[in-house]
Amino acid sequence: MAVEFALIAPVFISIVAGVVFYGVYFGAANSVQQLAADAARASIAGLSDAERVAIARQHVIAAAPSFVLIDASRTSVTAKPSTSDPNLFEVAVSYDASRLTIWGLDGLLPLPSKTITRTAAVQRGGF
Repeated sequence: MAVEFALIAPVFISIVAGVVFYGVYFGAANSVQQLAADAARASIAGLSDAERVAIARQHVIAAAPSFVLIDASRTSVTAKPSTSDPNLFEVAVSYDASRLTIWGLDGLLPLPSKTITRTAAVQRGGF
């Protein structure tokens, strides 16, 4: 029994750690996506592109602390009219995820990017 456990335990512990650490990463990525979508929806209230950019940035600054899995000071916002469709306004939120626990698995599992970037687009309002 002890020999089987000694052989299986490292694999089992690695799988459990991978599930937990990847879960934290996916949770942070979901939080960044939600933050981008909320900021894009908030930007609809702007009457000009400059006002939309300001609203999107203010929304991310105000809302980011409420997301448990991300550190608000490590987020950045890019908001601008869409280059592919002039009727859309895009908000991109980037998060430096280099302090998440997943990087403890470096060398054991393939890891995602240390920067999480999510984009949301909404139809421009104020017409």
